[in-house]
Amino acid sequence: MKKNYIQFAIDIVMAIMFLLFFNTRVLGGLAYHEIAGLIFAVIFFTHVSLNLNWVKNVTMKIFNKNLPWKTRGNYALNLLLLISMCFVIFSGIVISRVVFPNINLGNEIWFRTAHTAFSFLTIILVGVHIGIHWQWIVNVFKKMIQYKSKKKWIGYAAKIAAALIFIFGVYEIQQTGFVNRVASVTSVFSGGSSGMTAGQRNFNFDSGQRPSFTGGQEPKFADGQTPGFTNGQRPDLNNGNRIQETEHNGGSADAFDVIITYSAVTAVFVVITYYIRKLTLKKRKRKLA
Repeated sequence: MKKNYIQFAIDIVMAIMFLLFFNTRVLGGLAYHEIAGLIFAVIFFTHVSLNLNWVKNVTMKIFNKNLPWKTRGNYALNLLLLISMCFVIFSGIVISRVVFPNINLGNEIWFRTAHTAFSFLTIILVGVHIGIHWQWIVNVFKKMIQYKSKKKWIGYAAKIAAALIFIFGVYEIQQTGFVNRVASVTSVFSGGSSGMTAGQRNFNFDSGQRPSFTGGQEPKFADGQTPGFTNGQRPDLNNGNRIQETEHNGGSADAFDVIITYSAVTAVFVVITYYIRKLTLKKRKRKLA
């Protein structure tokens, strides 16, 4: 039982950190974003290690015909989540401006686009993951607070709350340009930065709006290349230099607002997954009855 509590606590910490990554001006700016990102990576892999025995057992039986499809589905989802999260972490290191300013693997625009696109794609995967395990989360929470009430009105209140959160989440999906950001995953695999549309290249990752240029024109670079740095190095942020980028413009942002916004977005996929799973289980019970 202690393992469940530890895992639950880790999940909560991970969730809060993950949500705060969706605005690089939170808690001081890019320095927090990158340092917290590395801490998150450590916590994430700790989370994976806690479930390592399950991963090993399922991997050994993955081609066994008797393995339930539910288990196969969970395995596939967790694998996709692992791959997506690892890519977000790796691409974040590649485009780092503070912690690893001297890393240069080339085609930074591609890595930056991929980092953002996969981050938003991960929201969907996380939402589905939470939705599948929602009952486990509720059960652990009840045991932690020693909750034993079974009043019907609580169930109705929970359904109303889920509906309101879902509506608010759909609104935030529209406000944040979430669909366009997830759709940019296709540009990552269709020619890198050259496959991006003008709108995707000029997307403001914090506000969901595109930055404007004088005369409505995009900046032009010789031979389609991005500006180079002396000796291939990036600006030294320790000397007060900052590269001017719409998604990394420093400043401050309300952490609470960021958490609320992206919690609502994630909740949309949690609610959809939970109720689809619930309806599926009911149909199975009817067939067996």
